[in-house]
Amino acid sequence: MAQARGWPQRWLDRKRATWRARTTARDGGSVLLSQRRVYILPTRAGLGFCGLLLVLLVGSINYNLGLGFGLTFVAGACAIVDMVQTTRNLAGLVLSPGRAPDVFAGEDAPFELRVENSTRLARYAVWIDFEHVPEPRQAIDVTAGGSTTLVLRAPTRTRGWMRPPRVRLSTRFPLGLFRAWSWWQPDSRALVYPFPEQDAPPLPMLGRPSPDGAGSTGSDDFAGVRSYQPGDPLRHLAWRQIARLDPELGGQLVTKHFEGGTVDELVLDFDALPPRLDEELRLARMTRWVLEAEQRALPYAFRLGRVRYDAALGAAHQAACLRALALYGVPGEAA
Repeated sequence: MAQARGWPQRWLDRKRATWRARTTARDGGSVLLSQRRVYILPTRAGLGFCGLLLVLLVGSINYNLGLGFGLTFVAGACAIVDMVQTTRNLAGLVLSPGRAPDVFAGEDAPFELRVENSTRLARYAVWIDFEHVPEPRQAIDVTAGGSTTLVLRAPTRTRGWMRPPRVRLSTRFPLGLFRAWSWWQPDSRALVYPFPEQDAPPLPMLGRPSPDGAGSTGSDDFAGVRSYQPGDPLRHLAWRQIARLDPELGGQLVTKHFEGGTVDELVLDFDALPPRLDEELRLARMTRWVLEAEQRALPYAFRLGRVRYDAALGAAHQAACLRALALYGVPGEAA
């Protein structure tokens, strides 16, 4: 008896596993919604309409009403046509993942989705949203042979790679008697950076001797001017000499030269942070320092575990540092 009772449950589990695998399959990024992937059930209005048809049929049989039979069969045919059209409103669409920009933990990650319709049948009132995400649903129309792009957002909680939840597509077009739906798992991911610390301490500037005498201290010993070099402070530009130079004669920027100065060296070293701090707090502090150094245009070196970057500035340097912070300690991932 125990074996007899367990067989239906095992059969149901296999069916659920097959259905789940079919609806979450990744077919190289793009997925064609075939009819096997579209599911349909009557809505409340559809159930009420079926009840009305049953009443009409019983009344026509009892009173032998020819017009009653005609009305019942015409209304039933309309319901069947509506069921077919509702299924066709989803079947045949091609879904493709788009861009997924990087965000900070706690922000909503935007995932771009593309819906293409290569058939001659226009699609109307297709509702799209993420599973278990409170973000409002979006309704789209796709013309025959056209395409549309939309952005769905999902909340982030932790740093690292984030894959989007399953996408749910549904429609009740044209009459609302049936609801057709399908599932799709986009093959994309967004990189989530640690959220910057709110009240981080100042940048860890370190003074070191300057080989050319220019720097932030000891700048009272003026030694002349020299050609401008990238990284020289703007406050050291020799504006009087620059004003006298004629650009047409090959004039260029010049900067003041001081003797015995020091320069500020900015090194963001994870191991130099107090070990009593939580690991995530230290990552958040490093994130804040990276953003602040970029905002203030201060070249900075970066040290995080095996990751070593020399002093630099720019979007590429910032992205590399933030990526290392996001993937620090994530199993199977490398910055």
